[in-house]
Amino acid sequence: MLDKLTKESFEPIKGSVFTVRLGEDTTLPLELTVVAGNGLKGAASREQFSLHFRGPATPALVQRTYRLEHPQLGALEIFIVPIRKDADGMIYEAVFT
Repeated sequence: MLDKLTKESFEPIKGSVFTVRLGEDTTLPLELTVVAGNGLKGAASREQFSLHFRGPATPALVQRTYRLEHPQLGALEIFIVPIRKDADGMIYEAVFT
């Protein structure tokens, strides 16, 4: 499924919230804040792109693959990396090549 997604798949839902399941009763909201392409073709014959998500400051997620759920896209297994913390929470990045 991930190899079929493009930058254009995410642009219309920028600003919406994905849900990360951390346990049976624990979820974490991640807002999609940035959708950026670099103009280069990747291994999946699509433009390489990255996504930035904003989440709460705590709990901070570690770098790994998480199941992100979205009302329009469904459930996606996405590798995210924490890239910085600011006054509004944590920023995570996912890169698609």
